[in-house]
Amino acid sequence: MRLHGTQRVNEQGHLEIGGCDTISLAQEFGTPLYIMDEAHIREICRRYYLSFIQGMKNAEVIYASKAFSTLAMCRIVNQEGLGLDVVSGGELHTALQAEFPAERIYFHGNNKSAVELAMAIKAGVGRIVVDNFYEMSLLNELAEELHESVNILLRVTPGIEAHTHEYIQTGQIDSKFGFTLTNGTADRALDLALSSSNLVVKGIHAHIGSQIFELESFSHEVQIMIQYMADIHKRTGYLLEELNLGGGFGIYYASGDEPAQIEDYAKTVQNALENACQSYQFPIPKIIIEPGRSIVGTAGTTLYTIGSIKEIPGIRKYVAVDGGMADNPRPALYQARYEAVLANRAGEETAEEVSITGKCCESGDMLIWDINLPKVESGDLLAVSCTGAYNYSMSSNYNRLARPAVVLVEGGKGDVIVKRETYHDLLRNDVLPERLTHLPIASR
Repeated sequence: MRLHGTQRVNEQGHLEIGGCDTISLAQEFGTPLYIMDEAHIREICRRYYLSFIQGMKNAEVIYASKAFSTLAMCRIVNQEGLGLDVVSGGELHTALQAEFPAERIYFHGNNKSAVELAMAIKAGVGRIVVDNFYEMSLLNELAEELHESVNILLRVTPGIEAHTHEYIQTGQIDSKFGFTLTNGTADRALDLALSSSNLVVKGIHAHIGSQIFELESFSHEVQIMIQYMADIHKRTGYLLEELNLGGGFGIYYASGDEPAQIEDYAKTVQNALENACQSYQFPIPKIIIEPGRSIVGTAGTTLYTIGSIKEIPGIRKYVAVDGGMADNPRPALYQARYEAVLANRAGEETAEEVSITGKCCESGDMLIWDINLPKVESGDLLAVSCTGAYNYSMSSNYNRLARPAVVLVEGGKGDVIVKRETYHDLLRNDVLPERLTHLPIASR
């Protein structure tokens, strides 16, 4: 397993993160356990800040909180000088409860409700990214009722297919997101937005996919968007001031992944922007990017306890852990690949090939196929790396499993930032109708 951030193998041969022995973390907080490396998160935030905000004349970095949204994470992002991207009333509420400055919040989503939009308007969020005609009309009506003027970005679908998994491509034409650029829909949306009495169009937004390794994809996106902004200016006389390039910057998960460097990402955007603006004689707009996975992905590790072991001679050896698709649905959804190490014997040589399965009652509950580990024994601790993004945020109570705790580690100390759910928590929203308490039990 490749080590990330503050991960290291200590003198006892144990995996250590943030100066904390993972064995001690398991004893104190139990397993499954999400471990987040605070120093690593802050380091990545600072690299984005230096490369884009300080490295470019007019840029903003917006953390896509759907990757991992908690009160603590919102505080870290704010402290590091980044903005925040939210996609629901729940994420917006989390940000506001963390006292995140509303003017640095961008509100996304393809089906925002009237309640959510009103909440955003009243909170004074910096930008609402309008995704469709229904939302535009609804937002304009709500803004009028609330006597507010709302700054918006129009989400455009540019028709770029980044080299990524088909389930998470969002920039191509056949997408649920945004106004399609190539068939004139985006032009109609812009004209309608400009004529809306309570909407102020600040710029456009585009997103071309996720887990992108090829920087040329972002360069192509910049070129297309600047050309479109220049065409808008020629056609309408209206000068758009902001270009949001979305997210999608890829990270390392497992052998074979070759992500680019954040600094090279910034240089690519900067060069493409200057060239495109010069070519189309368009003033350089403010650039906004929305990294999520690349800020928290490699900072997360999930710790499990190994239970049952089943060997089918000549075929496969299944090693079961005390979690699975309920705390990490990505392998089942996207065939996502991960690396792992025995946290209590991290320094030992590999001795066998096994497959890691979860405890959910699903044959598809497989976390890692065919991984080489030391001779595995029940009671060992397995650490799966790069689980900081879309693991906790996509977790569920399937099979009535309680969600794990999340611990933030730094300087040898671990702090709970999300409590472990209990059986009581699983029932907190259950309601038993009174009529069910009086019906007789069927005899057998």
